[in-house]
Amino acid sequence: MKRLLLLMLLVPALAAAKVPDEEMILDRTMNAESPFYYPGLMMRYNAGDATLTDEDYHYLYYGYAYRDDYKPLALNPDLDKLLMMASGIDPDKPDAATLETMISVGTDALKHDPFSPKILNLMSFAYGALGDKEQEKAYSDRMNGVIRAILATGDGLTQKSPRHVLMFDHALDVLAAEGFSFGKARIISRTVEFVPLTVPYVVDGKKIKGYYFDFGRVYRNKPEGYTYQRDRTWQFNNLKPRTYK
Repeated sequence: MKRLLLLMLLVPALAAAKVPDEEMILDRTMNAESPFYYPGLMMRYNAGDATLTDEDYHYLYYGYAYRDDYKPLALNPDLDKLLMMASGIDPDKPDAATLETMISVGTDALKHDPFSPKILNLMSFAYGALGDKEQEKAYSDRMNGVIRAILATGDGLTQKSPRHVLMFDHALDVLAAEGFSFGKARIISRTVEFVPLTVPYVVDGKKIKGYYFDFGRVYRNKPEGYTYQRDRTWQFNNLKPRTYK
């Protein structure tokens, strides 16, 4: 049986969306006395701290928008290298040398985008294939934490309840994690885009044709005339998010 990466979406039922409050995020992540002080949170995140809560991930993910390292429109050549390696790997019999190179390149790619679900996913796969179960789970936990943070911000079913993301790719990664195929995004407003599903599906008698995402944080410093090709997902050679039991 093929070794697949299957994500478990551990998303609790929420009474209300946790829409990012920019003033609160700034205050809590910049305050050295706060439990959400960003340097401390990021240190725990990078160390694979399994005690990080969903609230911690909320401040980690959205607090990153105020860090100097947040450059959503910058190129990430290491991500391109990682995806090229993933596209040629045999999930049944992955080559150890290739897996080790994936980890090295993936580590560099995370410096540009530390919350990329696709990079975290492939790092988890590579470590798992090499037999390092501890790191496999640590990267899987990070991936799940990031996706839960995004999904908690809105159901994405209307323009008024979009899912908030820091990178264009993160929106596509979330949809891929949910098992959806999608078409080209359409701009709805100054900050919101609609990503149509290739095949609509029905929930409680209602047809869902796509999802709305808030890209406002990306657009804050978007150069005039800049265009972004959203043609990359993490699904290569049947490598998909992995479920842990």
